[in-house]
Amino acid sequence: MPLGPNGEELPGAVLFSCTLNSVRSPMAMAIMKQRFGRFVYVDSVGVRRGEVDPLVAEVLDEIGIELGKHKPKSFDEFEDTSFDLVITLSPEAHHRAMELTRTSAAVIEYWPTMDPTAVEGSRDQLLDAYRAVRDELEKRIQRRFEARSASDV
Repeated sequence: MPLGPNGEELPGAVLFSCTLNSVRSPMAMAIMKQRFGRFVYVDSVGVRRGEVDPLVAEVLDEIGIELGKHKPKSFDEFEDTSFDLVITLSPEAHHRAMELTRTSAAVIEYWPTMDPTAVEGSRDQLLDAYRAVRDELEKRIQRRFEARSASDV
């Protein structure tokens, strides 16, 4: 198992999945890459392939993370199944990941995550919803992967 920058035990490869691979899973992937990309291979996928959502890049940019040239992809287009950990962010993605990994040793974790595209309202209200998802994912990634000292436990 690879070690992170502070001695954390990390999986060798992490896959984030959601419904369309356009909001939640690319956001989680970008956060994970920014924190641990030198130590862990990270990718994302969706049950179906959606369209790139510009609000994702905008809210990530606010915290200094680049989405890069993310192109949404579906499980059907995905060929690499050699992930140690698959983190699913929607019920549909969790079901699909369970099917995909039946014959592999991958660990699957389900992190129920709100879909900010379901929020209606002004641009500011939409951005607030995307920020809430970003912040939740950032905290979950930190809690799950970053080393803690004995006093943090």
